Amino acid sequence: MCKINPRVDFAFKKLFGSEENKDLLISLINAIVSQEEQVVEVELKNPYNLADYRADKISILDIKAKAQNGRWFNVEMQIREDNNFDKRAIYYWAKLVTEQLGEGMMYKELKKTISINILDYDFVPDSEEVHSCYKIINTATGKDDKLHDVFELHYIELKKFTKTYHEIQTALDRWSSFLTTAHQLDREHMPKELASDKNIVKAIAAIDRMFNEEERQVYEVRLKEYTDVASVIASGAEKNIAKGVEIGMEIGVEKGIEKASKAIVLNMAGKGIAFDAIAELTGLSVSDIAALLQGISEQ
Repeated sequence: MCKINPRVDFAFKKLFGSEENKDLLISLINAIVSQEEQVVEVELKNPYNLADYRADKISILDIKAKAQNGRWFNVEMQIREDNNFDKRAIYYWAKLVTEQLGEGMMYKELKKTISINILDYDFVPDSEEVHSCYKIINTATGKDDKLHDVFELHYIELKKFTKTYHEIQTALDRWSSFLTTAHQLDREHMPKELASDKNIVKAIAAIDRMFNEEERQVYEVRLKEYTDVASVIASGAEKNIAKGVEIGMEIGVEKGIEKASKAIVLNMAGKGIAFDAIAELTGLSVSDIAALLQGISEQ
């Protein structure tokens, strides 16, 4: 059985963002994009590097790649629920667009940039679809006239993937199944629906042998952080928000919610959860969180 959860971003980055596994990244991308966007080769712009991760205290473990046809891709795995991820996705898409232009270059040189966001939680409201794709369309006609073809954004919501092995039909089904059931898979006992895909077979073979001792320690810390966040949300958030609403009835809803937010931040920080993780969950900036905790300590 796979002992590594490939949905943890650190593991996801090494599995799909390493030079030796570019074929897996290509397979994943092609499982998501349309036939006209299929890629044959990619150049990794920020390949996995443990030293780079150690040097960055707030590491964003996305994968940036450029295809042979000039298209740019940003691929990210997000396991922590973030209600503002739509804004974050647009921001990282925009960053990748601006990074394409060097000094003296012209706007016409900008290439289509495709953002792929794989989420381990429900995000798109009022939809049961695992895969949602967004483009810029003409609102008068409801059509994509290719005038603003530089933008494309995908969400893959793994919590909405409920197919059994016997129901698997597409490459995206196979990758979604791998990402959600890796703990049940091994090379010796693999359902035929996955065993028929050489890329899935390679991913299963790679995932448990891809970490050295230091990397495994980083992975365990990252995994524990996610577990702690989930525990805080489950055990404390509802109580704190309810308390905030109760206070809000007395001193105003806005201040009540503000007090609840402070309680949530204090609870998370007390459990050693990193500021960037708290920021993603609460919508506060890292500097706001630091100032908030400093203010509490001075009271």
